[in-house]
Amino acid sequence: MTATEFLIGKERRVRRLGFGAMHLSTEPGPARDSSLAVARRAVELGVTLVDTAHLYGGGANEQLLAEALHPYPDELLVTTKVGVARTGPDGEWRLDGRPAVLRDQVEQALRRLRVERIELLQLHRIDPETPLADQLGTLRELRDEGKVGRIGLSEVTADELDRARRIVDVASVQNRYNLLDREHEPVLAACEAAGIAFLPWRPVAWGESGQRSEVAAVAAEAGATPSQIALAWLLGHSPVVLPIPGTARIAHLEENLAAEGVELSPAQRERLDGLCESPGDGTAP
Repeated sequence: MTATEFLIGKERRVRRLGFGAMHLSTEPGPARDSSLAVARRAVELGVTLVDTAHLYGGGANEQLLAEALHPYPDELLVTTKVGVARTGPDGEWRLDGRPAVLRDQVEQALRRLRVERIELLQLHRIDPETPLADQLGTLRELRDEGKVGRIGLSEVTADELDRARRIVDVASVQNRYNLLDREHEPVLAACEAAGIAFLPWRPVAWGESGQRSEVAAVAAEAGATPSQIALAWLLGHSPVVLPIPGTARIAHLEENLAAEGVELSPAQRERLDGLCESPGDGTAP
């Protein structure tokens, strides 16, 4: 039986199947009301890991989650990401890991999420123009000040993860990864060896017609949907994988969370293992 929980940072227990809030609309009106309902339904259904970021609406997504869920249940961990800012020449989004920017985004997140400490803060991307030691050193200082509980990374290579771990304790990695896209398999292997949580973004994706047909065939055999098969495969692939599928619809949310009850046979898993488009060399886009 696949384990349904994981200890992030070896101490914070969460349900492995979480929720990504990126797709929730923050514009006033019916769409926002629906977003609030989806977030609340996720927690009602037992989700204890919700993912957001400063990039998602410049903090509007964080604000939406606070409106929907605050005061938060003790078991709920809302993780956010910093390090992408509107500091380009014409005000466009760009990677920005300068210490002052990271500090400001963390302070904004604390206010928007209505918390005194962000239990898991992830660096959205490594800024190539700022020394890694400065970026992670700032996050470490924020942790030491009690404003951050644990530190994670996003979209890193195995080498970058190794270098980061020499600077700070890394509790999580959030990379693109799914049944058909396993470019970051070396990163997942490194996370598994170290007991680091691996949060795959875009956990459900579809390839060529033959691959889609094979997934659909396994879904029919298992009495599940193709999306549930993709999520069930992830949960069984490694004990450190914590998928965070996102949706703006309650029906889709419920479908995703039901994937936890889908059991794949060894033969089905072997067929799915063979569908990989990109086995991975550890490089990030």
